[in-house]
Amino acid sequence: MQDLRNDEIRQAVRESYGEIAKTGAVGCGCDCGCGLEDNPTAEDIAIRLGYSNDEVTAVPEGANMGLGCGNPQAIASLKPGETVLDLGSGGGFDCFLAARAVGKDGYVIGVDMTPEMISKARENGAKAGIDNVEFRLGEIENLPVADHSVDVIISNCVINLSPQKPKVYKEAFRILKPGGRLAISDVVAVTPLPDEVKKNLALYTGCISGASSLDELKSMLDEAGFTDIRIESKDKSKELIRDWAQGSKIEDFVVSAAIEAVKPLSN
Repeated sequence: MQDLRNDEIRQAVRESYGEIAKTGAVGCGCDCGCGLEDNPTAEDIAIRLGYSNDEVTAVPEGANMGLGCGNPQAIASLKPGETVLDLGSGGGFDCFLAARAVGKDGYVIGVDMTPEMISKARENGAKAGIDNVEFRLGEIENLPVADHSVDVIISNCVINLSPQKPKVYKEAFRILKPGGRLAISDVVAVTPLPDEVKKNLALYTGCISGASSLDELKSMLDEAGFTDIRIESKDKSKELIRDWAQGSKIEDFVVSAAIEAVKPLSN
């Protein structure tokens, strides 16, 4: 029964984000009130998430889709020549920024399970002539990436969408090089979610219902083998999250967090 539930969640997420890719909609597309109050553009949302004007204007047109809950670039400390993996790469926004940071000697891989997003990201990269980025179709629970091949993993509000989060972190650990690091932005629960929220698929695809608690997140990272785990919740994100499901008071239950961890050198 749980496998059926997991497949139902994945299909709902795939359909929701596939529709965003096809229509060019801004925001999560969950029909739960995202941004309806002030109709922000994708650029407006990115600035609210912590991206700079320079970052917003540096990517190909259409790559920024107003998705995410933070800016993983701000904590990734990417260096020239590094290999980077983006979990849930969408239209390629964070991948293209990472490509700029690692330079021509570096490489960026984006993985997304939505065919429409992969096509969109590839088109965006081709139009801009960016040749150190590759987009692969796949699930983040079963990454199409070789063992010990990546220096840094980034992700922006995607792991909360997975119904098998422990497997995601174990896969992340597998593909990181010893000493490699995890730098992600994601939604975490600061208090138990009501049952009606947990069972709402629209809120799940809207990055809310699948949020893990801080303790659960730390436990999953620790069990996967990560060390130097740091999770910093962003209370200022409550204003943004309020727009995701207006009138629901969901901002009382979840916040955005910056999540960092390291794969030990001995592995």
